Amino acid sequence: MKITINIAQQQLEVFSDQNRCIRKYLISSAKNGTGQQNGSFCTPLGQHIIRAKIGSGQPVNTVFIRRRPTGEIYTPKLGQQFPKRDWILTRILWLSGCEPGFNRLGSVDTMRRYVYIHGSPDSVEMGKPGSIGCIRMRNKELLELFDLIEFGTLVDIQHSSDPTKMVS
Repeated sequence: MKITINIAQQQLEVFSDQNRCIRKYLISSAKNGTGQQNGSFCTPLGQHIIRAKIGSGQPVNTVFIRRRPTGEIYTPKLGQQFPKRDWILTRILWLSGCEPGFNRLGSVDTMRRYVYIHGSPDSVEMGKPGSIGCIRMRNKELLELFDLIEFGTLVDIQHSSDPTKMVS
């Protein structure tokens, strides 16, 4: 199984081992665009793997800070209390780059930038950039993805919609 994320289309696709698309989800990537540099608040490109799956068994809308549940459950009222908070909800799929010097190690290390695929409030619009680097998903869809994929799953993040540039 593998995942491709198309930034231009704001879409995440899951492919079977037979390279057949079995799921498609709208996502929200970084409002600052794509880029590898630490501190850029951009979504990194290239080949990654799922380094860790975090949050198994937690309720939907569990709030995470530093990959730990805070004990809070997100509600619109909580969102109003903390309007500037970047909400990481429900589950976390922590990404690690596979390309040294491009998205791994040094000042371009995806894992050390804490880039995730994670849930977000229902009010967050999918299909357009809006995050500070991560890939946001709807909670229900993230739960499905979380249960479908394994630790170590390949994730290819590309800006182009050209399928020849996607990992095969």
